[in-house]
Amino acid sequence: MTRLKLQDCRVDVGLVENDDMGIGKKTVAVITGASGGVGRATARLLAERGAKIVLLARGREGLEGAKRDVESRGGRALSVPTDVSNFQEVEAAAATAEREFGPIDLWINNAMVSLYSPFIKLTSDEFRHVVEVTFLGNVYGTHCALKRMMPRDRGAIVQVGSALAFRSIPLQSAYCASKHAIQGFTESLRSELIHQKSNVRLTVVNMSALNTTQFIWTKNKMRHQVRPTGTIYQPEIAARAILFAAENDRREIMVGHTTVEATLGEKVFPGLLDHYLATAAWEGSMLPELSNPEQPDNFWEPVPRDLGSHGPFDLTSREHSFQLWASQNRSTLLGALLVVGAGLLVMMSKQRKRGIHRLF
Repeated sequence: MTRLKLQDCRVDVGLVENDDMGIGKKTVAVITGASGGVGRATARLLAERGAKIVLLARGREGLEGAKRDVESRGGRALSVPTDVSNFQEVEAAAATAEREFGPIDLWINNAMVSLYSPFIKLTSDEFRHVVEVTFLGNVYGTHCALKRMMPRDRGAIVQVGSALAFRSIPLQSAYCASKHAIQGFTESLRSELIHQKSNVRLTVVNMSALNTTQFIWTKNKMRHQVRPTGTIYQPEIAARAILFAAENDRREIMVGHTTVEATLGEKVFPGLLDHYLATAAWEGSMLPELSNPEQPDNFWEPVPRDLGSHGPFDLTSREHSFQLWASQNRSTLLGALLVVGAGLLVMMSKQRKRGIHRLF
């Protein structure tokens, strides 16, 4: 698909005038799951560009906190309490966004719920709820965005995916199933858009373990408190990847080296990973501290307070990802590798000629 950037300057028919301006003051963005974690961090970065941001989530306290974050950073914000598992609420939020701020340029599907539990201990209602929020909420958001973007033939939709879309782990069967479903749904839709010669762009940003509010309010049926599995990154890294995806025509972006490793590992030795993760991702996701059965969670209802974007793992979380930097600068890196390769070939050629001269 042709490259389309979101920015301040547009002609009357809705096409961009300058492909280098990026997200700016006239960009209208919608973020689901905006009250905490990755959604909250992304709203802050968009605000620093001056964007107009429509914040969707269930929790009013978190939404108001996100709105304050946006406005204090130079953006404009509209908070719309929305349950993304309800299509009518998502459609109403999209209509409100366009009525208040104008045509939607960017839609970020980020909302999710999960819970830690062996599958056999899940009720059917719990499994269904995870899928309805995490997968169907994504589908509903995408539908409402496309309904408005396709007639204008412009816009970008970013799906917040996960390494768990390629390699599942124990204790999160419903969440992993939902992320797999998002991947399959997006691949199908992308092919449809190509067939229809649409300029609406669709990108998946697959996340690794992140230090988000997920680990404060996720429902936990385990005996111990839980933690992210593997190397942990701060949510701002995820937010930077999402903004990069919004401004660049990429099919997919991987965040963190562990996402790449999980994807490759599943292709090369999936059976070995089954056995490795049976222990590493079960015990590895448990903290020594016992869980509190009275701890509030956001599974059925939002936690009635503002928790920001970070979880409790600031001291052990990375603030930079070389893998993401390499992905963002792949053309430069490829050019550098070609220069180095050419240099090595020249050196080898000279050494070979010297060797021939010595023989004679």
